[in-house]
Amino acid sequence: MTYVSCFYHAFAGAEQAETAANRICKVLAVNQENERLMEEYERLASELLEWIRRTIPWLENRTPEKTMQAMQKKLEDFRDYRRKHKPPKVQEKCQLEINFNTLQTKLRISNRPAFMPSEGKMVSDIAGAWQRLEQAEKGYEEWLLNEIRRLERLEHLAEKFRQKASTHEQWAYGKEQILLQKDYESASLTEVRAMLRKHEAFESDLAAHQDRVEQIAAIAQELNELDYHDAASVNDRCQKICDQWDSLGTLTQKRREALERTEKLLETIDQLHLEFAKRAAPFNNWMEGAMEDLQDMFIVHSIEEIQSLISAHDQFKATLPEADGERQAILSIQNEVEKVIQSYSMRISASNPYSTVTVEEIRTKWEKVKQLVPQRDQSLQEELARQHANERLRRQFAAQANVIGPWIQTKMEEIARSSIEMTGPLEDQMNQLKQYEQNIINYKHNIDKLEGDHQLIQEALVFDNKHTNYTMEHIRVGWELLLTTIARTINEVETQILTRDAKGITQEQMNDFRASFNHFDRRKNGLMDHDDFRACLISMGYDLGEAEFARIMSLVDPNGQGTVTFQSFIDFMTRETADTDTAEQVIASFRILASDKPYILADELRRELPPEQAQYCIKRMPQYTGPGSVPGALDYTSFSSALYGESDL
Repeated sequence: MTYVSCFYHAFAGAEQAETAANRICKVLAVNQENERLMEEYERLASELLEWIRRTIPWLENRTPEKTMQAMQKKLEDFRDYRRKHKPPKVQEKCQLEINFNTLQTKLRISNRPAFMPSEGKMVSDIAGAWQRLEQAEKGYEEWLLNEIRRLERLEHLAEKFRQKASTHEQWAYGKEQILLQKDYESASLTEVRAMLRKHEAFESDLAAHQDRVEQIAAIAQELNELDYHDAASVNDRCQKICDQWDSLGTLTQKRREALERTEKLLETIDQLHLEFAKRAAPFNNWMEGAMEDLQDMFIVHSIEEIQSLISAHDQFKATLPEADGERQAILSIQNEVEKVIQSYSMRISASNPYSTVTVEEIRTKWEKVKQLVPQRDQSLQEELARQHANERLRRQFAAQANVIGPWIQTKMEEIARSSIEMTGPLEDQMNQLKQYEQNIINYKHNIDKLEGDHQLIQEALVFDNKHTNYTMEHIRVGWELLLTTIARTINEVETQILTRDAKGITQEQMNDFRASFNHFDRRKNGLMDHDDFRACLISMGYDLGEAEFARIMSLVDPNGQGTVTFQSFIDFMTRETADTDTAEQVIASFRILASDKPYILADELRRELPPEQAQYCIKRMPQYTGPGSVPGALDYTSFSSALYGESDL
């Protein structure tokens, strides 16, 4: 019990000491916080009052700037103050009041005396300073706006003055120099009259600019009344404009008088210029036309055409004396103009304002015409000689072509008749055609000579020939056709001879075939059409249906040309009437040689046939592979069928 009591008293004493220490710490902490708040208030109040002290003089400065840009800069600075600088200070002022109230509350709660800020830093002092700041700020903004409006008005008037003054100065620039010019002293009447019209337009323009000059003077006066900062330069510029305006009026009147005086002096000269222009222009056109005609390249194709040109040239030469008289009259007018200018010592050019034709041009062109006349004579005579030469070439070519053309035609007709009318042995017909062919070949030198003449005509660029209807192309085509026809006719006779010999046709049969063919050849052109051929077959006793006739036509006209030649007719007639070997007959003949065997040996062929024909059969006969085959056996059956196109061998 004694120990418990001792422990209790010891613990109670320690608790009291701890409580006392805590109380002291709390009091000290409150006191330290209050002191910190007091110091913070003093610092913030000092900074805020210092800022207000610096700002109020800036806001109370009412010294105006001279330019709109400078005032705009001040307004922009004020707006930056409102947007950037003042809002943080408002927050500081508000925070200062809050801190002050908070501090007083804490002091009152902790039984401390109220806080008394340093002199001049009371909340009321700060509020008063802030009120003075607000008042200065309000007056400053109003002054800025009024000053900007005033400068805006001045700037507007100054800009208007500058624009009008610049416009007037640009318009007036060089006008005095123009009015002082004496260009009329060397001008023509047309130019002086143009100057007068132009001067009248300038006078109208001058009168129209009177209002602008008056407006410039009025604006300058208003700028002076509004105390514009650069009024001195405005007044100086305005005075220069007014002085220049008076000078322009004086110079304008003097120039009008000088122009009217010069106009009267030039009227006499103008009449002479006008007469020169009226006569020089048509004469110049005549000379230009004459030069064009004299230099014109002519293309003629006959003697008559060149003679017509020579006649026209002779008529032109007959007009030259009259043209020379007109030339001299025109030149005398220009001489009179120069005499007037020299007599009155006028500083003007003698050039004609109504005409681009000059005296020198007339002289030059006239000399050119006189040079071209003999040149034209020479070229016309040369062309006449060339046309005579061309005419000789035409006649020379025509003389030969008019002989060769009919000769070729005659030969063609003779060959055509001979192919139809020739009778007798085919060998005689062949000889006769060969003679025709030789005669045609011997005539070739005439064609060659005509080709040479044609080349000369082409080189001379002669493209027509009224002396003949034959051209070289006609002759060439006819000659080639003649050679082709005689060669084809000879070939037909050769083919007939081969057919006759191969099929054993007598000459009498050939003559009969020719007579029948010619009888039914209604057009006598060596060809029968289908109707002619049908009539021929009917006359020979054929009973023709459409199918049978179509079969026959496929034989005689395999290409479907619609005609039947004499050779096709012979082939058909010999096929229908001749005793022709067949594949079966040839096979039977080989069977006899082979002693009735289905094959034949090479030795048997060499024994029974001539060596050449035996070797031919051995080389071409296939090996026999049928029943009873022996080495070296040859298949004569397949060989025989192949001879007549009845096998694939």
